[in-house]
Formats: sequence, structure tokens, C-alpha cells
Amino acid sequence: MERYPFKTPAYVIDENLLFSNLGILKDISSRARCKILLAQKAFSAYSVYPLMSDFLDGTCASGVYEAELAYDKMPGRENHIYSPAYNPEDFSHIVKICDHIVFNTPGQFKLFYPEIKKSDRKREIGLRINPEYSEVTPEIYNPCSTYSRLGTRLEDMPDELPEAITGLHFHTMCEQGADVLERTLEAVKSRFAKYLNAVSWVNFGGGHHITQKDYDRERLISLISNFKNEFDVEVYLEPGEAVAQNAGFLVSRVLDIITVKDKQIAILDTSAACHMPDVLEMPYRPEVIGGKLPGELPENYILAGGTCLAGDVIGEYSFEEPLQRGSEVVFCDMAIYTMVKNNTFNGMKLPSIIFRTIDDEYITARKFNYRDFISRL
Repeated sequence: MERYPFKTPAYVIDENLLFSNLGILKDISSRARCKILLAQKAFSAYSVYPLMSDFLDGTCASGVYEAELAYDKMPGRENHIYSPAYNPEDFSHIVKICDHIVFNTPGQFKLFYPEIKKSDRKREIGLRINPEYSEVTPEIYNPCSTYSRLGTRLEDMPDELPEAITGLHFHTMCEQGADVLERTLEAVKSRFAKYLNAVSWVNFGGGHHITQKDYDRERLISLISNFKNEFDVEVYLEPGEAVAQNAGFLVSRVLDIITVKDKQIAILDTSAACHMPDVLEMPYRPEVIGGKLPGELPENYILAGGTCLAGDVIGEYSFEEPLQRGSEVVFCDMAIYTMVKNNTFNGMKLPSIIFRTIDDEYITARKFNYRDFISRL
């Protein structure tokens, strides 16, 4: 008998778990008197945007389509955007739909500010700075690496900010705690203090692991409050992972089991390469319900994807009972950086998107088929 009443593979977003995260973020924003945005690059499941809008102050976008999504699906909330370089073909539309527009360099600001001046309503304009301090690893995720294109270094800043620039933005963290933010703020203040005194808002970016159990939220509140008092600015945070962390699962099924030398390999109807690419990109080993480290339980398997990519391997796990064809394998923390990054390499099916409601009902928000595959080609 099937445990889940739907076909696999499928992403399942648990609204109870999502509510828990949103409640923590709402408490932080209320007590620290800051604003918190959803970083859509991590999670763009717009079916829950109406629910999220009761807890968050808005969204931030990394591209025009994310900005369009927020404008369409979360109306009435702030719509921020940042890009390393804007496409002139998109920018007039960006001005129409976005409230806060953050530029990567003074040159980008000079290029596009005339378009903003044409607008019939005020837009908040920000500049991303690079404090040249980050504790992020691996290097692929480090926004302050030696030749990073992300943000303006102190040596490239103008003597004074143009009057139209009302905010600064920095983003230097990834899955990190308030202790890292504290050290980062010291670096930001030591380099950019005179500019901080000239703006009305500062965006601390994302990467704050706020909803992690061991995160020091009191320290975060103190850091934000002190920063606000020191510079008399509004503070924004734009977490992506913290919003939907541990609120989703990827339910898959075993298609076949083969033995290679002394290892059993379970081939699944899902794929690291297609459906959870961060497993290979980070890389990391996702948790599996009922699965332990190799050797901890009697039945050991390599879990692998169903593509022809030799490296499409999720990891080694042990289970209490043997797997067999049709066994369900459920991967944890699969709401973030999955739906927004998945692909149809090898003609793989995209997983359905399903919500587990507060009343423990499963509602299918989206199914995908051949037309979705061919429409991307």
C-alpha cells in the first residue's frame, strides 16, 4: 500500500512547517523593527505567496521574471530587485513593477537612472557594496572572492553618493549565524561608515540561518537594533533558505536495484542532477527519512538518479529494512533551491508540486508533462 496518495517524483511543501518558519521571521521583524523579504531565488512557490504576505514585508528578485512574479502574486508588498547588470530591454518594465532597485556599480546607476527619472512615482534606489569580507565556503558561493563581480568595493566608490541613492545593500553570507553577521557588520562599518551615514536604509542581504534551531536570534535582534540606532536607517533582511528551510520534501520511488561488486545501488525515479542540483553543486548529502550513514543500519545502498550522468549519485545510506522496486525514498529539506533550479536533462520528468495543508490534506498545485519539457526547447 502506498504511503503517499500521489505519483512520484513530487515535491511536497508542508504548510505547518512553513508556518513555523514564517512565525519566527515575523517575531524577528517585530522585535528588531526591521523588514524581512523573501529571496525568490531560493523559493518561488507562488501558490503560498498569499499566506506568506501576512508574515513578510515583500520579496526580492534577482531577475525580471522573479520581479514580475512578485508583482503578480504578492501585490501590495514591497518588490525589490538587484542584478549584477540590467538588460536595457527589461529595465523600463522593471521601473514600472519594482519599488526598490539596487544597482551593482555607480556605472549601472548612471546608465539607468534617466529611465527611473521618467517614472510617475518615486523609486527607492540602492547600491550594492562589497565589504571584501566573507566567511563563505566553497568559493563558488563566495561573493567577496578576489575577482568577484558582485558589488562595489570601497576603492571604486564615488567621494559622495548621488542624492538619488537612498540605500546600500550587501550580501556576503550563506547558511551562517549571527556571529558571522556581527563580524561582517564590523567590516562594513569600517569601510563604508561615511556612506552609511548618508542613506536611509541598508539591506543586510541573505544567507542568515535564522530558522535553524541553534541560530542565536537574540544576538541578531541586538545587532539590527544597534545598527539602526547608530546610523538611523531602516534595515532589511532577505532570507531565502530561512523562509522554507526544512519545510519541504522530495518523494521518490525505487525503480531498480543492482549490485556492483560489493555495493547495492538503488536507481530512483528522481535525480540529483535534475531535481536537486545543489547536491552536486555544493556538494552535500541530503537527509533521508529512515536513512542513516553507511553501516549504521543493516541494509546499505547507494542512492542514484535515473539519468545517464555517471555522477548522478545522491549518496550512500543505510536502512533498517531492505529496499525493493517501488519502495518510497523521501529526501528532506527540498523546498529550497530545487523547484527554482530543476531541469529536464535526459528527458526526465519534473516532479509535481504538492502542498500538505494544515488539515493534513494533499493538494496538487502543479503537474508537469511532455508539453512542459518541449516548451523549454
